Amino acid sequence: MNDLWAAVAGLAAELHRDRVDAIAEAIANIDSQDDLMGIRHAFGPNANEDRIKALRSSWSAFPKISPSEIAAAFHAAARAAELVSSGDSVELVWSGPKTSLIPTRNTEQVILEVIDIAKSHLFLVSYVFYKATSIVDALNRATAKGVQVNLLLESSTEHGGTIRGDSVQTMAVSVPEATIYVWGSETKRPQGDALSAAVHAKCAVADGEVAFITSANLTSAAFERNMELGVLLRGGTSPQRLRSHLMALITTKQIERWKK
Repeated sequence: MNDLWAAVAGLAAELHRDRVDAIAEAIANIDSQDDLMGIRHAFGPNANEDRIKALRSSWSAFPKISPSEIAAAFHAAARAAELVSSGDSVELVWSGPKTSLIPTRNTEQVILEVIDIAKSHLFLVSYVFYKATSIVDALNRATAKGVQVNLLLESSTEHGGTIRGDSVQTMAVSVPEATIYVWGSETKRPQGDALSAAVHAKCAVADGEVAFITSANLTSAAFERNMELGVLLRGGTSPQRLRSHLMALITTKQIERWKK
């Protein structure tokens, strides 16, 4: 039976709490473990397939355990994972091929978590934004509850930046209550050779308490297909120092507010 609870705990530890709750609700509405793969969609695209298979096989060994008991186990495991991660910690975050040897959190779920836990202030930095609908929804939820959302994005080539297409304009339309910043005019960017300097950092910091440093852009490719690596920092001085640095870039006018 330990294998069954380990499978539940492993999924709860690597997925966002909202996703785990959705899994629990879906399981509570099936008749038995035989129906588990019929609700595969509830696990989302980023769930570890090996863990799902382990859940199915270990549950099959104990058919008397009801779906409602498994659902309760998922709810409990999700809350336990939150409590464990609420203290000072450094957590590995990975998108791409997974193994059953080293547990890791998924990039998209961690960014959503950082956005969701922000109470008053959120700052996101990304080179590019493209088709990340889950992020848009989360940012709009944040602004709706009064969180000050600041975003720093790379400008398009038409506006002195380095990317084709206008991520800034797209983000402004998608999250109208957010404040968007860009690197200043070309005269403020370091000059050298044929390559232009760019906003290439990717991070998210909530209230100066939680920070996520990642290789991933805010794109569907980064969340669903690429190999991406990051660390989630809770507590300590680094989240506040990162927030202070980003705010200082505004104060010193190294970055400037994008105007519609």
